[in-house]
Amino acid sequence: MNLIEEIKKRSSHVDEGISEMLPITHPAELYKAARYLPDAGGKRLRPAAVILAAEAVGSDLQTVLPAAVAVELVHNFTLVHDDIMDKDDVRRGRPAVHVKWGEPAAILAGDTLYSKAFEIITSMDNDPVRIVKCIDLLARTCTEICEGQWLDIEFEDRSIVTEEQYLQMVEKKTAVLYGAACKIGALLGGAPLDIADQMYEFGRMIGIGFQIYDDVLDIVTPEEVLGKVRGSDIMEGKKTLIAIHALNADVKLDIFGKGKASKGQLEEAIKQLEDSGSIEYARNTAVSYICEGKKKLDVLEDSEAKEILLAIADYMIERSH
Repeated sequence: MNLIEEIKKRSSHVDEGISEMLPITHPAELYKAARYLPDAGGKRLRPAAVILAAEAVGSDLQTVLPAAVAVELVHNFTLVHDDIMDKDDVRRGRPAVHVKWGEPAAILAGDTLYSKAFEIITSMDNDPVRIVKCIDLLARTCTEICEGQWLDIEFEDRSIVTEEQYLQMVEKKTAVLYGAACKIGALLGGAPLDIADQMYEFGRMIGIGFQIYDDVLDIVTPEEVLGKVRGSDIMEGKKTLIAIHALNADVKLDIFGKGKASKGQLEEAIKQLEDSGSIEYARNTAVSYICEGKKKLDVLEDSEAKEILLAIADYMIERSH
């Protein structure tokens, strides 16, 4: 099985759905700004999870396609606003929305993605009770994402962040949307609530593993593969699981929070993190979450969709960027 091809088969329908469900209408420039990031592509893992969850419980792509589009729009809404807050100028190899249109316009573009997501999912042809459950879940998920983003910002001013606090932040900022994607697909696909809840746990746990491994990639992946400055998390002083483990082990990272470093200084810091076992600790923690998440799919009957979901879980800790 070629995982990327399986995802592309489904994401091509998501791309078409975005064009149809988020047309460029008046005022055209607002909708161009809103469509800019979704049209730039991306891995489409979250909408693929919606579709695959539905397929895994015996439904099909067309039944849940609007929900998959809605989840992808919510994800892009968070990216537009993240780039403004983090002052990141590039996203998916292109100038960020706020760079191209300015911050006020980018905020409006993000808000449009957010509101359109709920408009799309509300208008679905499905069981009204299940649609309401999905709207409620997606709304609560958006609130949790904001809470996670707030915690992430708050951590910048804290001298000490515990592993438990970091994991709570990661769960809210990243993992809950994966959980919601899987549960929404299962619910709209007709699954019983107990199975849909297990699907949520699958998504949540692999989402945590995904983010922890993302922090690992920031350090171990060459810049030409990573697509951004290697070790930026260390230089920015981010309280990742790697940094928390290293600081608890009394590792003195001279470049931590300095904003920049020479190549030699960066290599020395990375060596310190390797020698302290901090990178390996984070990698093993990510693997543990992925393994626990995969067990949640034991409630499903064997199917191609289930195998693809399991492969996505493995991909979270096997990817290079």
